[in-house]
Parts: sequence; structure tokens; C-alpha cells
Amino acid sequence: MTLEATNDSQESLHRGLSNRNIQLIALGGAIGTGLFMGSGSTIHSAGPSIILVYLVIGFVLFLIMRAMGEILIHNLHYKSFQDFAHDLIGPWAGFITGWTYWFLWVVIAIGDMIVITGYFDFWIGNMTVSAFLTLGLLGCLTLVNLLTVRLFGEVEFWFSLIKIAAIVSLIAVGSVMVFSGFTGPSGEAASFSHLWDHGGIFPTGASGFLGAFSIAIYSFIGTELIGTTAAETKDPKTTIPRAINQVPFRIAIFYVGALAVIMAITPWDVIDPERSPFVSVFSMVGLGAAASIMNFVVLTSAASSANSGIFSSSRMMFGLAKSHHAPRLFGQLSSHRVPWRALMFIGLLILIYLPILFIGGSVLKGFELIAAVATTLILFIWALILVSYIRYRRTHRAEHEASEFKVHFASVTPWLALAFIVFIAGVLVYFPATRFPTLLTPVWFVVLAIVWEVRKRVLLRRGLPLEFITR
Repeated sequence: MTLEATNDSQESLHRGLSNRNIQLIALGGAIGTGLFMGSGSTIHSAGPSIILVYLVIGFVLFLIMRAMGEILIHNLHYKSFQDFAHDLIGPWAGFITGWTYWFLWVVIAIGDMIVITGYFDFWIGNMTVSAFLTLGLLGCLTLVNLLTVRLFGEVEFWFSLIKIAAIVSLIAVGSVMVFSGFTGPSGEAASFSHLWDHGGIFPTGASGFLGAFSIAIYSFIGTELIGTTAAETKDPKTTIPRAINQVPFRIAIFYVGALAVIMAITPWDVIDPERSPFVSVFSMVGLGAAASIMNFVVLTSAASSANSGIFSSSRMMFGLAKSHHAPRLFGQLSSHRVPWRALMFIGLLILIYLPILFIGGSVLKGFELIAAVATTLILFIWALILVSYIRYRRTHRAEHEASEFKVHFASVTPWLALAFIVFIAGVLVYFPATRFPTLLTPVWFVVLAIVWEVRKRVLLRRGLPLEFITR
């Protein structure tokens, strides 16, 4: 592959993602690693009310995705939500959105590499060898992104299929166990009545219910990836609305369905928070290889997350370079019309996982910190999407009224979603486990604000039009 800058006629990203790719990218983004590994902990914390937690988040996220979709369809020149934040709120918003989303996915990808090493070590039993196997996987994922966007889409397609197959299998096997009267380790026959006969729907009270939101929100990070594929999507006016409209269906099946079946087989108060419920269900039916199978599924889920991180952060960096908010060299495309310099830079940054691993002693705590920080950052991104929509509706009233893909009850619902985000931010500060990383995250925005002021003065000295820098 020749890694050279494209000529003027090729300085745009290639629309190489088909409807099939977009649907599976959106579906895979809505199924996080937290569902496989963190669901035991969330069930233990909230009991059956965890289902309501996912329903509430899913409803709010659907509103956010509809708002994002209406704006992207309104102007197909927007490459991502970084572009419309720049245009609708102001260049400062585009700068902060772009760099925050870039930072979010780089951090998540580093965490994914750490987790993947642990999954390899499950089979290998040697952390050093496992770390270098992970290095090989990182090289493969970077190469996939360097070749063509279509190849990235195909890899995500198969990663998503593996996750979907695991969840569908669990729901199918679990349903048979429930309707056949299977008796689990608790000595009770499997029944959906377990959702309310072990202390009710809210057995751990309001604190357990609210405390589950932080982990659940982390599981949903990636649903907004649809907004970073807009510039590389074939027929975006059809594929983007279709992908967004399926969000409620995905949540109902893959979150609510899976968790309801798990708690019907094993009452919530018997589930081991330290073990994946998926492994437990398959082990109960005599599948001795359940642990290895689920280790493979979760490994591919983490690899999918890292792959998405490499893709989305490179597109954000490309957009920032084109907006004069990042070094211009990151705005160069290869002959395959992918931002190769940004991809290489991000691949090198992710190598930070190696020294973190070999320092040792704090990998799990470090990953928990990453999860809490990522949750705070994604709340900020979702909030800016909503603010952008409110601005769009005020300044493009006619376009909104004529839109075939508009937000329902648009005068109210964006504000409700914003209120929910503010409320969850308060919940994160309230609980000790998430308080420190949540209060630490604003440091990032202070740094960005300082860098923005410096960058703005540099651009003004270079003679960039004032209206492009200030609003």
C-alpha cells in the first residue's frame, strides 16, 4: 500500500461502508463487553431492577441517536458530530468535542488491550507471552484500519456476529431451561417469577438501583459510533435512520432479554458477581468448554471495542486537522482514502498498555478508573449532541419541519435527555466508587480550554478568518 497524501479530488473519506456494515457496527456498538463480564456485578448490585436501568438508558440513548441522525441527514457534509458541534454551537465546541471523543476512545482502547492480555493469559498462563500476543492483535487491527474502510466494516461485521450469536444462544438455551423446569444450583426451578419473588423488583433499594447506572452506561459506549461513520456510509439517508431506529429493538432483545433469562434461571441473589453469568448458564447445561468459549467471545468483544476505538479516534483526529484544530499532517489520506498518519499515531499511543501491564499491581484498579472516566466523558459527548440539536432546531426551523427523520416531541425530549445526563452526573459524584474519577475528569476540560485559547491566537496570527474561530 502506498501511504501518500491524496490529490485535491481525493481529499475526502471514501463511502465504503454498506448498509450491512452499518447495521452490524451499530448493533455491535450497542453490545458492550460490560454485558458479558459486568452483568453479574450489576445484577448483584440492583437485582431485577437492572432491567429498568437498561430500559431507561436505552430510551434516553434512542432520543440522542435520533437527534444526531436528524442533524447528519440534514447536512451530508458533516463527517461526524464533531463537525456539527463546530457549526451549530461554535468552533470551540467542535474542538472540545473532537478531542474529548478522541481521548475517550484512545483510553478505552488502552484498557481493552490490558483486558485482552488477561483473556490471552487465561489460555497461555504467561503474562509476558500474552502481552506480546496482544501486541500482534493490535498490529492486525491497525493494519485492518490502514487498508480500506470496507475491510474495517467487514471485521466489525464478524466481531458483532460473534457477540450476537453468544447472546442469542444464551436466550435460546435459557428459555428452554425455564420452560422445561430446570433446577439450578439454588435448588429452585427456573422461572420468570424469580424477577419479583426474591425481594421484589427493587430488592436493594434506591441506592442499588442508582448505583447500577454507571456500569450500565459504560456498556452502551459505542452506540454513537454511527455518528463517526457518516462520511464513509453508502446511501446515508437510508442506512443511518435504519440503524438508529433499531436501537430500541436491540436493547430489548440483547440486554433486557438476556438479563431476564439469566435471572429466571438463577435468582439474582444467588448470582456470583465475580463470574460471568453467561459462563454459568452454559456450564449448567453441561457444556464443559463454556469458560473457554466465553473467554473467546469476550476477547472478540474487547477486540471489537479496540477496533472501533482506533477507527473513531482516527476520524476525529482527521476532522480536527481539517478544522485547523490538530496538526495538518493528520489530515492526510492514503491512496485508499483513510487517515493513515492519524491511524499510525493512535496505534503507537495504545502501546502504553505494555508499560502499564509490566508495572503490575494495579491493572484492575486502573481499568476501573478508565471505566469511570470513560462514563463521564461519554455523558459530556451525549450532552453536546443534544445541545447541538437544540441549536439546529432553533436556527434551521424550516429544515426541521421538512425533515423525514425528525425527533419526536422535539420541543421537550432533548431537554428531558439533558436533564437525565445531569442527574446521572450527580449520581456518579454521590457514590464513593465513582466520585474521584468523575471529579478528576474536569481537569481534562480545563486543559482543553487553555489549549483552545492558545490555538485560537495562533490561528488568528496565521490569518484564518475570525468567524471560523469564534462564534
